[in-house]
Amino acid sequence: MSGARSETLFSYGTLRQAQVQMGSFGRLLEGREDVLPGYRLGRLEITDPEVLAKSEALFHPIAEESPGDEVAGTVFEITESELAAADDYEVSDYKRVSVRLKSGLVAWVYVRAG
Repeated sequence: MSGARSETLFSYGTLRQAQVQMGSFGRLLEGREDVLPGYRLGRLEITDPEVLAKSEALFHPIAEESPGDEVAGTVFEITESELAAADDYEVSDYKRVSVRLKSGLVAWVYVRAG
C-alpha cells in the first residue's frame, strides 16, 4: 500500500471471510480485533446474486444502533480502491459511516441504512 492513502475498516461480518476478501480485494487482509460500541447485530436476507456467490450465505449480520450494546469484529487497513470495492460489495441496506471504536480508533463501518 505504499504511496496510497490507507483507510481503516471495521468488519463484523462477511468481509472477514477469506473468500469474500479474495473476491472483493484480490488479497487476504490482516486485521486486529476491536469492538463497535452502541450497536447490536441484526440479520439481513441477501438477494444480490454476486454478494451471495462471494459470501455463500443467504443471511448476513447487520449492525443496528442500540445504546449500551456492542459488536465485536476486526479492524483492517485497506486502500482507497479497496474501500470502493467494499462499497460495491455491500448491498443498499447498508450505509458506510465513520465511528470511534472501543480502542479509540476511528474507522469506517457498514451499518443498517435508514
